[in-house]
Amino acid sequence: MPPMDLAPQCGRYLSFHEREEIAILKAQGIGVRETARRLGRDPSTVSRELRRNAATRGGRLDYRASVAQWKADLVARRPKTAKLAANGRLRDYVQERLSGQVSRPDGAALGPEGTGWKGRNKPHRGDRQWVMAWSPEQIANRLKADFPDDDSMRISHEAIYQALFIEGRGALKRELVACLRTGRALRVPRARSKRTSWAHVTPEVLISERPAEAEDRAVPGHWEGDLLIGLERSAIGTLVERTTRFTVLVHLPRQDGYGIVPRTKNGPPLAGYGAVTMKDALAATVGTLPGQLWRSLTWDRGKELSAHAQFTIETGVPVYFADPHSPWQRGTNENTNGLLRQYFPKGTDLSRWAAEDIQAVAATLNSRPRKSLGWKTPAEALNDHLLSMT
Repeated sequence: MPPMDLAPQCGRYLSFHEREEIAILKAQGIGVRETARRLGRDPSTVSRELRRNAATRGGRLDYRASVAQWKADLVARRPKTAKLAANGRLRDYVQERLSGQVSRPDGAALGPEGTGWKGRNKPHRGDRQWVMAWSPEQIANRLKADFPDDDSMRISHEAIYQALFIEGRGALKRELVACLRTGRALRVPRARSKRTSWAHVTPEVLISERPAEAEDRAVPGHWEGDLLIGLERSAIGTLVERTTRFTVLVHLPRQDGYGIVPRTKNGPPLAGYGAVTMKDALAATVGTLPGQLWRSLTWDRGKELSAHAQFTIETGVPVYFADPHSPWQRGTNENTNGLLRQYFPKGTDLSRWAAEDIQAVAATLNSRPRKSLGWKTPAEALNDHLLSMT
């Protein structure tokens, strides 16, 4: 028998000492659950150990610690040859179910040609080639029905995913990921898939918690905000006071290094409206108007204002977020954004405009008479409210 590795392993795996204890307790007739309790292990761990690593010489399943340790070391050796790489018949079956051509009864191929796989996700709003596109789970379970007596034709769906996504497995071509329904080039980590889109919106900042005085527009100082998004991740912040419709535009210039420093995962947001940048820009804007005009701010659910708690601490302005997919809860801001699109159309680069330029546009809107204000301008309505406060 080859030498065994008796070095202590991490707590995930049974050690040689634990295997000796299992052998002694089994010889004494102690059950699996009692053995697991004494070792501090799960009963299924002990049961699986007795089933997998028992000695079979002599035709009996006798458990010996030395043989069990040798078997465990043998199975744990890495790297292993992938099952799809070693079994050509199985590999062809899997590949055919993933990428098989959709065709007419006469065998003629159907569907668009599609674009070639470029190592990225499926093409956005583009044709994809028509293929059979069985999922790995469908393939793994169908094998049992198609080959009920052939144990060599067995594979788990996870092994198929690994053959597709892990570099160097050498079993399936990397471009076959385009045949999966998602078409994604990389797997989504479990932690990322469980991440909520609006984790920064807690119950205490929902719009339902906003003061009731903000609803009837009788008291000025309640604002609505959002972003105007342009080409190449450019943006302008928009703030509108609910009572007077007075508009303030927030300049969000590019950060140093944008277009030069390559985009990196979890790197600094250089486009100009990251959480910290947005918070600082809004805080600076609050300081340009009297404090009595800032009672609350209602924002869309964008992540750009995920630092709202720090913003409230610095400015004293509470922030509330609208409900999902409910733009009418910020109707004043949505209407104003529509007016601003006359000056900043969709599909244009908004970063080319300086702060003076966008302030001129804001002044233009604020000097335009509004029917809702009795044909006063927002600037006049705001001035009247300021005079009434003095």
